[in-house]
Amino acid sequence: QVQLVESGGDLVQPGGSLSLSCAASGSRFSIRSMGWYRQAPGKQRELVARITSGGNTDYAGSVKGRFTISRDNAKNTVSLQMNSLKPEDTAVYYCNVDTLDPASPLSGYWGLGTQVTVSS
Repeated sequence: QVQLVESGGDLVQPGGSLSLSCAASGSRFSIRSMGWYRQAPGKQRELVARITSGGNTDYAGSVKGRFTISRDNAKNTVSLQMNSLKPEDTAVYYCNVDTLDPASPLSGYWGLGTQVTVSS
C-alpha cells in the first residue's frame, strides 16, 4: 500500500507564493507519474499539474506560468511551487501518484490533502 504525506498548505495573501511537498512511501513498484489535484468548495476535483518519471509535465491552463511541478525520483517526492497566487487558487490540494503495479487503483493513490487559502 502506498502512503502519501503532503505538507506546505497555508494561508497566503494574493500575489504570494507557497510550496507544497508530497512524499510517497510503501510502493514495491516504480512510480510512473506524480501530480497535484485540487478541489475547491462546491467544485469537482481538478488536475493542477502532473509530471512523469521522465520529467514531462502537464499543467492546468489556469496555473500555467505561475506554478511549477518537480520531482525527485530517488526520494519519491513531488513538489509544487506556486507563485502569484490568486483567491481562486484556494482549495484543498491532493497529491496523487500512479505506479507500475498492475493491481493499483485506476485513479492511483491519493494523499489526505492540504489546505491552501489565498486571502487578504
